[in-house]
Amino acid sequence: MHNPYLPVGLNLKGRRCVVIGNDREAEEKSATLRECEADVRRIEDATKLRDGDVADAFLVISMPQDEALSTRLRALADRKRFLLCCIDQPKHGFVAMLAIAKAGPVRVAISTAGLAPRVGKLLKEGLQRAMDGRFARFVEHLAHEREKTKQAHPAPEESPERRSAMIEAARGFEADVSFRYPGWFEKE
Repeated sequence: MHNPYLPVGLNLKGRRCVVIGNDREAEEKSATLRECEADVRRIEDATKLRDGDVADAFLVISMPQDEALSTRLRALADRKRFLLCCIDQPKHGFVAMLAIAKAGPVRVAISTAGLAPRVGKLLKEGLQRAMDGRFARFVEHLAHEREKTKQAHPAPEESPERRSAMIEAARGFEADVSFRYPGWFEKE
């Protein structure tokens, strides 16, 4: 079994993040980091990577399945103290990229600790279908209601009035989750 990772959310606004690679996944990771308002530096040709390219990074994500590169990046991460993710080479990094379903400001991160990435992808896709435009509008409406409630009840955040108003605003929202398994598994 792999060591389980601690799922966290990172505030990357203005922080230097380096993405190494020239494939579709590198482009997706770069776009996701830009969405988080990170200061993204992309190095498409890993053979041209200089130590200084990552020296001031907060997070480095490397796509190439290159043992020598990943070993080098790990040594740099240990010295320069940046977070490192080597895609599909977990022994080199500290960070695992989770499957993320998104709708408006909502993010649901899924990890299988690297044991069943296809299951993580299917969970993400199922959640993404459920978290449609209507869901995003609902969350935006709740955010608006929260601001109105703060203005109506300027007392501390945990005041009973605020709490009951937000519980009431979300009343009626439900999420149903079910799973179907392959026949070979059902026979066990």
